[in-house]
Amino acid sequence: MEKEIKKAVMLLKSLILHYHGLDDDEKLILEAAARELDAVEELAWADHFISEDYLSAFERSRDFFFKNLAESSNAEKLKHLKDVWEDNHQKGYVTEMETTAMIKLSKDWGVEKEFLKVIKN
Repeated sequence: MEKEIKKAVMLLKSLILHYHGLDDDEKLILEAAARELDAVEELAWADHFISEDYLSAFERSRDFFFKNLAESSNAEKLKHLKDVWEDNHQKGYVTEMETTAMIKLSKDWGVEKEFLKVIKN
């Protein structure tokens, strides 16, 4: 996986898991994902990106994703969203706000219909 794609994936995971503040369980999920993807540096970058301005992080992330995932196939985009959905379930719950954020991103990425099928199951 290319470095910019790793950044996008780790930003996506971090963004959603930070949605209500990052607790210890969420931090462990992110760290495990970073190790699995060999993306520890990219996770640090994503955390810094979010901490620069927490309130605007979601909108700034949408711009980053638009620029860096444009070449990705719809199947790849859907896979990234599905992975985050599954990561979120590891903590035992997914909030309405987290779900809404992922749905907004799926719409941005042109995979809303497919993603809605994932979350309905």
